[in-house]
Amino acid sequence: MANVKKFASEGKKTAVVSTINGDANVPFYKELGNQGIKAEDIPVVAFSVGEEELAGLDTAPLVGHLAAWNYFMSVDAPKNAEFIKQWQDFIKNPKRVTNDPMEAHYIGFKMWAQAVQQAGTTDVDAVRQAMYGQKVKAPSGFESVMNVNHHLSKPVLIGEVQDNGQFDIVWRTEGPIVGDAWSDYIPESKKLTADWTYPWVCGNCEKPKYAAE
Repeated sequence: MANVKKFASEGKKTAVVSTINGDANVPFYKELGNQGIKAEDIPVVAFSVGEEELAGLDTAPLVGHLAAWNYFMSVDAPKNAEFIKQWQDFIKNPKRVTNDPMEAHYIGFKMWAQAVQQAGTTDVDAVRQAMYGQKVKAPSGFESVMNVNHHLSKPVLIGEVQDNGQFDIVWRTEGPIVGDAWSDYIPESKKLTADWTYPWVCGNCEKPKYAAE
């Protein structure tokens, strides 16, 4: 935090892009608040902090910092209200929060169960082939789809930290975005494609070679 403040003091417009993951966010955001680094001065945009990590913190000093996810507990959708109630009833605690990783597991297990029913077996290869095209009405309010590259179609949301530990959704895509297995911005992976459908079963084929086949 001292280094961040020092860098910002040089007069340049400064923001922090945080890839800190999981519980490691707790000391980071505690110190962010302790140092008085406000969003209007040095905004933090995180790719892996959610409601669970913020649940035990005083989030008043953190208001305005941002996070990018596919789901927030604050999503206004009937399916999300049902999802939250199911979790809080199960855990017997009306104050427990949901978060993006929980929604991802919910979607994944639902799809797996549907694929098992379709395949008529729990055989891994058969279920994997049955997974492609599976659809689940997700708590995000959108329908998630499993694609042949082993990635889901999901919406992208940007949330702003509130003083109650929740996120106000300030931006979202119009609909689900197809997940890309490889980045088009990295030369080594730009040439790769992923298509795991039978008989190719290929997760890292070079595009020209794959297209020729």
